[in-house]
Amino acid sequence: MHTTSRRTFLAFTGLSALAAAGCGTASGSGVRNTGKLRYQGWAGQVTPAELAAELGYLEDVKLDWVGNTISGPQDIQSAASGQIDFGGAFNGAIVKLASRDAPVRAVISYYGSDEAAYSGYYVTEDSPVRTPRDLIGRTVGMNTLGAHSEAMLDIYLREHGLSRAEAQKVERIVVPPVNTEQTLRRGQIDVAVLGGILRDKALETGGVRKLFSDFDLRGSFSAGTYVLTERFIRQNPETVRTFVTGVGRALDWSRATPRDEVVARMTEVVRRRKRNESTDALRYWRSYGVSAPGGRIDERELSVWSDWLTERGDIERGSVDLKKLWTNEFNGGAGAAGKG
Repeated sequence: MHTTSRRTFLAFTGLSALAAAGCGTASGSGVRNTGKLRYQGWAGQVTPAELAAELGYLEDVKLDWVGNTISGPQDIQSAASGQIDFGGAFNGAIVKLASRDAPVRAVISYYGSDEAAYSGYYVTEDSPVRTPRDLIGRTVGMNTLGAHSEAMLDIYLREHGLSRAEAQKVERIVVPPVNTEQTLRRGQIDVAVLGGILRDKALETGGVRKLFSDFDLRGSFSAGTYVLTERFIRQNPETVRTFVTGVGRALDWSRATPRDEVVARMTEVVRRRKRNESTDALRYWRSYGVSAPGGRIDERELSVWSDWLTERGDIERGSVDLKKLWTNEFNGGAGAAGKG
């Protein structure tokens, strides 16, 4: 299958070409402004970029789908290596990638948390876990380690007075998202991180109780950004401007438009593209969660994760120059003309 073979190729070649992606030649450094952007999608979902294309906001720039990604980190690694033109991930993953000298720059936020779109940390109704300190010696199931869910757990524990040593006694376990709810109900984990359709289905079934959520912790915030390589931006500034501005307009449209209309439009997109995927999850879509108008980036949305990764020892202090990692320069709809 095209999707499977392409996805596998991207996953295993990601970092091997990082250096090549950052290098230019005299003949390849000129402005060319390509009219096509290669990218990876998510099964059963319509990303902000795909919605922008559907609404005509990308003008003459076309999206070229090469397959579905397996994770945010894989997606941005593929972008950094030049296998695709843009990718998106949790901001902490972007900071971590940049600490390894990947030549990427974040250009627009594309997902986050708000009162409609959030990740909650749930226990069973009869669970003895009711306070942060009750988590010591307990297990928390999440989709991946070292990313958004674990970061929020650490922040929750720290803000409620647990020491680093105490926080380390809270065991974090990787559980496939589709299995997380049942793993919790069977007593195999004490806390389950649930978001989107998985959260809503669990709440419909009942018998679970929210301990806290990322929205409870930080309010509305943008959590992930789209990145492109510095070389691609340098060679294609007008394409990047059209893309970023268009995605920002799509994010604003999704907030201003009645939810039922947004879901109906997304459902049309999924059915029309014929990728053999279900539209069931779209019934539970509520928001992309991006808080800033036009998807504008705020440096604090990256610095909070830079600080977290430094505290964990995942990156060296000062290894990432945040001011060079992001920019609003190309966001014509965000009211921000300057660079980050």
